[in-house]
Amino acid sequence: MSIKKRILFIATEMSPYLELTEFAEVINKLAIKSNDSGLEVRCIMPRFGVINERRHRLHEVVRLSGINVTVDNDDHPLQIKVASLPNARLQVYFLENEDFFKRKQIFHDESEQWFEDNDLRTVFFCKGALETVKKFGWPPDIIHCSGWMSGLIPAYIKTAYKKEPVFGNSKVVFTIGQNTFEENLGDAFMKRAVINANVKEKDLEVFKEGNNTAFFRGGAHFADAISFGSDMVEKKLVDEFSKVKGKKVVPFKGWDSDLTEYLELYNDLAGK
Repeated sequence: MSIKKRILFIATEMSPYLELTEFAEVINKLAIKSNDSGLEVRCIMPRFGVINERRHRLHEVVRLSGINVTVDNDDHPLQIKVASLPNARLQVYFLENEDFFKRKQIFHDESEQWFEDNDLRTVFFCKGALETVKKFGWPPDIIHCSGWMSGLIPAYIKTAYKKEPVFGNSKVVFTIGQNTFEENLGDAFMKRAVINANVKEKDLEVFKEGNNTAFFRGGAHFADAISFGSDMVEKKLVDEFSKVKGKKVVPFKGWDSDLTEYLELYNDLAGK
């Protein structure tokens, strides 16, 4: 009896919970298609305050409680909630923290001002997602990251978490999407992104500009494979990553694609 290959989606957005770009619907379809194709699927995303707990039937996962995530020398409690994706037998895990995600806005306040702690929120989410997988004890064969906020995850897997057994055989896919913000994460971001002694600022040099482009570039730089998730990707990123030696690249094939190209990529990377 063959063992199912495992795929973990780590996403900033996913339908029907949060839709910031059209790729939220693609992630929904990819998770369902992967599940229907015989892969074992789990999904992780932030539980922003705009995600309605009652409507989407979120409930706390008690067995995963007790995780604290250290960011910038401060410990932040991580609460994990779960919901079943509608019309599919798979689970979506939501990372929750009252200070970072309880607010009823995503990255800008009511006056369209950029939240000053978006750097802390980003590092918390990326580290929290990986700590959650460790708590699962569920080694993924494929980790597909999408949304700029997940950009640090491929870097952390290749540096801070490279000796963690749960990620020992994981291949990382990173999707470059359309730019959605013009600000940057501030001067303190690089120092805060260094999450343990195994990571130096020079290791994360590709992220130093702290803007939307830098997060897509950084995620793609550390990933094993790259996909393009929009017809509105910044041209210089398309030129830079359309052909990268040693990386498999999935071009954007339109919003009506049946996504077979992704399944072929997953199976190829997982050695199926």
